[in-house]
Amino acid sequence: MVAVAILAAGKGTRMKSELPKVLHKLGAKTLVERVLDSCQLLQPTKQLIIVGYQADQVKQSFSLDPKIEFVDQTEQLGTGHAIQQLIPYLKGFKGDLLVLNGDVPLLRNESLQTLLQIHKKNQNDATLLTAQLPNPKGYGRVFCDGNNYVTQIVEDRDCRDAQKQNNRVNGGIYCFNWEKLAQILPNLSADNDQKEYYLTDVVHFLDKVMAVDVDDYLEISGINDRLQLASAYEILQMRVKNYWMKEGVTMINPDTITIEDTVKFESDVIIEPQTHLRGNTTIAKGSKIGPGCLINNSNIGENVTVIYSVISDSEINSHTTVGPFAHLRGEAKIGQSCRIGNFVEVKKSTIGDQTNVAHLTYLGDAILANHVNIGAGTITANYDGVNKHQTYIGKGTKTGANSVLVAPITLGENVTVGAGSTITKDVEDNALVVARNKQKVIPNWNNK
Repeated sequence: MVAVAILAAGKGTRMKSELPKVLHKLGAKTLVERVLDSCQLLQPTKQLIIVGYQADQVKQSFSLDPKIEFVDQTEQLGTGHAIQQLIPYLKGFKGDLLVLNGDVPLLRNESLQTLLQIHKKNQNDATLLTAQLPNPKGYGRVFCDGNNYVTQIVEDRDCRDAQKQNNRVNGGIYCFNWEKLAQILPNLSADNDQKEYYLTDVVHFLDKVMAVDVDDYLEISGINDRLQLASAYEILQMRVKNYWMKEGVTMINPDTITIEDTVKFESDVIIEPQTHLRGNTTIAKGSKIGPGCLINNSNIGENVTVIYSVISDSEINSHTTVGPFAHLRGEAKIGQSCRIGNFVEVKKSTIGDQTNVAHLTYLGDAILANHVNIGAGTITANYDGVNKHQTYIGKGTKTGANSVLVAPITLGENVTVGAGSTITKDVEDNALVVARNKQKVIPNWNNK
């Protein structure tokens, strides 16, 4: 059995924010959400988050997850003090305790699996995740014997010159035999300059403490300020883009592209520069996205082309082209082999297959059947000042330029709407409808 405890009680003063540090976002998820994700392959039997500053706000962020338990640390007196608060919550627990930091969001599941496997295999009292840093300045050094058993942990400020040559640092990630840890937690002392209880002090009371170096030292990167948050985002982006390029996605000038790790691709997708993909977005094979696109929480079908456009909470089916300068939002659903062209906005509308909306159009709360052609400047007037109303346009219908369809309204199949018409009543199948004043010409007007 494994219990996971996440240290999330600190304010994060250097973030200069009213928001608790662990609730700052790294891409699509908060820091503490990413820490939780990093240990899910371990299938922990208990998941505890130790909270302090703005505790209610942190608790609220997990209100929909009944598996999370919260432990209050009303005074922040160090990491050792935080773990002491677990004693009543883990009464009778006989497994291992994994201690993570809520501001270390780049850990991989595989690294924690390795840590736990080595811990169990060697029947350690404690196992520390360590890293070999190129520049370890500022980090506590971990000293080991030839079998990687820890002999000493020395804070950077206390290191002698010779000790500073050691590049192995403490990553602040621990796996403990809980029964042995619980026996010595009450013995921790705050007899130091900071008057805090340090979790690293338990090393002096445990017999078998081993260090395990993480393969990629960037995984232990902590977040203390906005600069480090930005650096972590760059690391995350590098991981995501490298993964998908190896999976068959082409990225042209990837440094200008951002992709959240919630986005999924099929093969042979091309992502052009200045494209940003967010949320639960999927891009099917053969599609070309960009340049200059923002797509969020949307599903893009096969062989779709999107250029210089914004798409959110929408669905685009195969062989459709979108853009340039289109905006699809609010559950827009676009059929196969459609064209959504220049300066077109589609909101909460369903558009059938082989339908063209080429330019300068707003479609809101509309349903369009197959083979419809929308002329330039067509507007569905869906809002009466109080409520939204629906427009239905039947198969094969065509609207002329600068048409206004005042909802609620239904146009039948194969209807032709004359250019410049404002239509306020339903139109039957196969009809021509024109609603505009007769042109009047007054000669010699300028002479007057």
